[in-house]
Amino acid sequence: MESQNFTHGSGSVNKSLSQRPTVIGTEIALPIFMFVGGAFGNLIAIIVLSVSRQERKSSAFFTLVCGLAVTDLLGTCLASPLTIANYLDNHVLMDMHVCEFHSFLLLFFSLTGLSIICTMAAERYLAICCPYTHQRWGVDRRFAQKFLLFIYLSHILFCCLPMIGMAESELQPSGTWCFIDWRSQDIVATAYSVLYGVVSLLLILGTIVLNFAVCGALLLMRRRTVQRPVTRASVRQRWRALSSAAETQMIAVLVMTSVVVLACSAPLVVRVFANRLKSNHKADLAAIRTASVNPILDPWIYILLRRSLFRRLLSLTRRGSSTRSNSPPSTQMTLLCPDNMMDSHVFTQLMCNANIITQLPATVKFTSQDTKGLCHT
Repeated sequence: MESQNFTHGSGSVNKSLSQRPTVIGTEIALPIFMFVGGAFGNLIAIIVLSVSRQERKSSAFFTLVCGLAVTDLLGTCLASPLTIANYLDNHVLMDMHVCEFHSFLLLFFSLTGLSIICTMAAERYLAICCPYTHQRWGVDRRFAQKFLLFIYLSHILFCCLPMIGMAESELQPSGTWCFIDWRSQDIVATAYSVLYGVVSLLLILGTIVLNFAVCGALLLMRRRTVQRPVTRASVRQRWRALSSAAETQMIAVLVMTSVVVLACSAPLVVRVFANRLKSNHKADLAAIRTASVNPILDPWIYILLRRSLFRRLLSLTRRGSSTRSNSPPSTQMTLLCPDNMMDSHVFTQLMCNANIITQLPATVKFTSQDTKGLCHT
């Protein structure tokens, strides 16, 4: 029965394949380039993440980032060779088992990438908006590793359902990739394709909402710091911690990676729903090609947005703000704490708070009690 369904699903492809000669020229150059770019970039990204400092290795966020890089590498190394082999021999994906395996790979790695991105956004939301819950749940490296394992096992089971009869895999009309038959009239197959689309859509929406929540919380905290810089010392300290190089890098990596993953995955999710209404083979091919670009772009975000780069940017920002101030930092510290300038510990604390002091409005007046409290914090 499965063989008959598969033959029926790919029957419309046989004629086009027979009329298209085997091409080993410009057509095969694109999948080879994408394979090399994805594999090389993710290998470099994994090396960069592996040589990072110990505190970054132990964090849940960078464990998830490394898991996403490994996922992209596996997806590229497993799916791309089948595509390249099919360009060399048009009958590779016409084998039922090979086509089902290729369909499983596309289903699994697309959904897994969305799940990891959503988990990264959720981890940042808990760390910034709900720090007590983040600490109580023990969200660390081991927690992230266990959650990655859960994602892999659950998605393997879910994406294996077409192989046991809940849906049908078919060779798409272009003859270069396999996917579930999203135009099937069978109730079970229709339910599975709709469920896959709904889960993917929920992950996309969840990632967007969590990213907006994190950015909104940071902007609100920044606004409170500027409006009430003296009386809200706890808010100032929290903003200083969140504006460090490590936290800034995490937010930048999260936002950039989310934009790339969502932009590359959204077209395929849209086609899952659109094919229930009207077929468009060219749009399907464009969607899967867009999704294939994701593993190539992701690793360069980790490579380019390194912590050292953010340290340099923050140092330049602080240096620029200090040169624009009315008096040198040393003069300001002497005026604020004349009795404690010889204390190296207090001097170090003032250096750490220099960025906050230079951002205070010019209209703020310090009393002797406020100045004394500021010097001894």
